[in-house]
Amino acid sequence: MDQTEFERAGRGFKLTRQGKLVLWLTPLVGLMIVILSLMWWWDKEVPLYDSVVRTQAEAASRGEKVVVGTLTTDALIQVVNHMLHKRGGYLSNDILPPGIFMDNMPNWEFGVLVQCRDLARAMRNGFSRSLTQSAEDKDLEEADPLLSSTNDRWLFPSSESQYENAIEHLIHYRHRLQDGGKDDAQFYARADNLADYLGVVESRLGSLSQRLSASVGQIRVNTDLGSDIGAVQARPGLKENEVQTPWLLIDDVFYEARGSAFALAIFLHAIEHDFSSVLDKKNARVNLQQVIRELEEAQAPLDSPIVLNGDAFGFFANHSLALANYISRANATVIELRALLERG
Repeated sequence: MDQTEFERAGRGFKLTRQGKLVLWLTPLVGLMIVILSLMWWWDKEVPLYDSVVRTQAEAASRGEKVVVGTLTTDALIQVVNHMLHKRGGYLSNDILPPGIFMDNMPNWEFGVLVQCRDLARAMRNGFSRSLTQSAEDKDLEEADPLLSSTNDRWLFPSSESQYENAIEHLIHYRHRLQDGGKDDAQFYARADNLADYLGVVESRLGSLSQRLSASVGQIRVNTDLGSDIGAVQARPGLKENEVQTPWLLIDDVFYEARGSAFALAIFLHAIEHDFSSVLDKKNARVNLQQVIRELEEAQAPLDSPIVLNGDAFGFFANHSLALANYISRANATVIELRALLERG
């Protein structure tokens, strides 16, 4: 074959414009498939589990004694661990694909984190102290602000590292609680500090219930000063307010509420055991069990690829209203439970 014939044959192997386009698009399509697959795999909530059984089994395997406060402390440790080490890890501070494209799980994580912060603060300010003027526990004093670190920081120190450090302090507190040392860590299961914690729970559930119900929009009467005839406020408010969650935030509120219900159900189950004598004396155990039942029902699987937002009595479902029903019933029972605990 002479030079001219060779050049003619070579021209037959040149890629057409369409061929070059396919050559460039193939890896991009493959990358998109990988990203979408990871998004689907990571978009999985942690299923409910029995933290009490797990704690008792682990303590028995280590030869440790389960004392008052062990179950509540370990429930907090476990929930923070699940938030950090579930499928895909901690996603709220991701700045790369696919985490940066996801919003359901970061909002679920935020709901879990808020409940973890509330319990850590209750342990620091109430459960671990005999009196308001007693000294704070040294490990809880460190764990509380670490858990309160911003949830979307990726630069050093990252959010994950702060929360991991909080876990280390909680583990140390649990060890000190169980070692039986005199004048060491303490956990006081009293009616008054449990009522104080439930007051925070009541506020959280009430806010979530209102935000979930606002998915369809409604006119609400201003009741800010309705419970106190002598109350005043800094600036006047409208007699009626139109409240509606923006369309793009409906699924955010939904998953935040799911995460909050998940963590709270586990915490209250542990508290039921640690505060068993108090609850039995006040005849309040059944009320706490009902709160836990409502929160567990709120964890039913979502059999829909998206969070539907139909009208309140419309043809399509409204998942936010369904979840608000469980949250509001749990909140109503918490109010009754607090009243029982505060009675003499």
